[in-house]
Amino acid sequence: MPKIKKILIANRGEIAIRIMRTCREMGISTVAVFSDADRTSMHVRYANEAYHIGPSSSSESYLNSAKIIEVAKMSNADAIHPGYGFLSENADFAQKCAENGIKFIGPSPEVINQMGNKIQARLTMIAAGVPVVPGTTESIKTEKDAIETIRRIGLPVMVKAAAGGGGKGMRMITAEKDILSLVRSARSEAKSSFGNDSVYIEKYILSPHHIEFQILGDQHGNVIHLFERECSVQRRHQKMIEETPSPLVTPELRMKMGECAVNAAKAVNYEGAGTIEFLVDNDLNFYFLEMNTRLQVEHPITERVTGIDLVKQQILIAEGQILQISQEKLRQTGHAIECRIYAEDSDNNFMPNPGRIYNITQPLGLGVRTDGYVYEGYEIPIYYDSMISKLIVWAQNREEAIARMKRALYEYKITGVKTSIKFLERIMDTEDFRSGNYDTNFIEKNKEVLLEEKKCSLETEDMIIIAAYIEYLDQMNISQISKQMYTAQNRWKKYTYQKNFERL
Repeated sequence: MPKIKKILIANRGEIAIRIMRTCREMGISTVAVFSDADRTSMHVRYANEAYHIGPSSSSESYLNSAKIIEVAKMSNADAIHPGYGFLSENADFAQKCAENGIKFIGPSPEVINQMGNKIQARLTMIAAGVPVVPGTTESIKTEKDAIETIRRIGLPVMVKAAAGGGGKGMRMITAEKDILSLVRSARSEAKSSFGNDSVYIEKYILSPHHIEFQILGDQHGNVIHLFERECSVQRRHQKMIEETPSPLVTPELRMKMGECAVNAAKAVNYEGAGTIEFLVDNDLNFYFLEMNTRLQVEHPITERVTGIDLVKQQILIAEGQILQISQEKLRQTGHAIECRIYAEDSDNNFMPNPGRIYNITQPLGLGVRTDGYVYEGYEIPIYYDSMISKLIVWAQNREEAIARMKRALYEYKITGVKTSIKFLERIMDTEDFRSGNYDTNFIEKNKEVLLEEKKCSLETEDMIIIAAYIEYLDQMNISQISKQMYTAQNRWKKYTYQKNFERL
């Protein structure tokens, strides 16, 4: 097959830039697309070409498949890389790409459809001999069915959206009196998030670990895994910290889970990069959770311990090349950790906190990588996910990696919006995380410690307020001070009323 010469990245933010970097190294031209809210985004500046595709709402821009394909054809792009989120697991979009002679960098529409429906995915894995969480193998038709099924399986259970992911349309039921209300709630959220209100039921695994295996498959039937990632530090079923190797997984368990991951991919003739996600209980029993038919947010830590550029492999596979990586020669070297930096108020139920960034200092030094897209003066839009960057560290072992992450988080400074940086620092200091003895209930178990707000004296606070105000005036053009004095006075009041060091 011919080499790919130009790729349109149907995404935004840090993942768009991350894909463009590999393209630049491979000598491939890049095309960016952007909404009204992203006119000044860094990915627009970084690409070789950039095209406006619609209003700020993702439904009218980054989810507008017809417009994106129109731009791909107009710019003569050979292929489209969907990144993650948006259209990355949309089988209809992948099909439209094929119909228009554009290579979709990812698996076939058939595979996306098959694994995108969680019920069908469970059936496929059962047929392939991969262990699955006990539960239903068809969607729940009526509320009466839900009650009878849950009584048969036994509480606690999880109600999940059949077409879902990312924690949407998911509810845990621990009491029979809550069954109807939570099933209805799950259906409603599934309908609004995915346009499909089908749900199924699984037994809830107590204190589970969320372990995923990275896989690569080419167009010639070759499939390998690139080991596991521990993804158990989550809030609202969304990951905050990932690491590899997992402190839970033994060499024997790694071999068994790796074989199952490869078998799962082979069962659907998987092509490209993807992940097989498992839940692991305290007795090291593991169960298939879902298959993600795309690149994952946390892929950099796998790249760091294996030395494999996963985006490059995606492109080579899309070109029809044979995998040049053998399972026998792959090794995990050292230890890597990723922290997701969100623009959010971690002490206020993780509420998103969009706004203008006034100053940013990113960490540097040995073993530190930052994948981000924000800059000083950038206005974080309200329309998209609140993650603004990923901080990745690598060291020879886990203890050194934690120490390096603590140092990097200390160096990471962002003013103008609240971020999760301080919250992540507290996680690094907890005994459960440092020992590696944690599961998906980690944040809830350590809530009192993690959400503890550190106070500072009034005198110290006043000094911080004054310094912030002086810095603000110093950055302003002198001729504009009189025009902006009202704004400055309001900011001064805002600083004065804030009595918490972390919120300054």
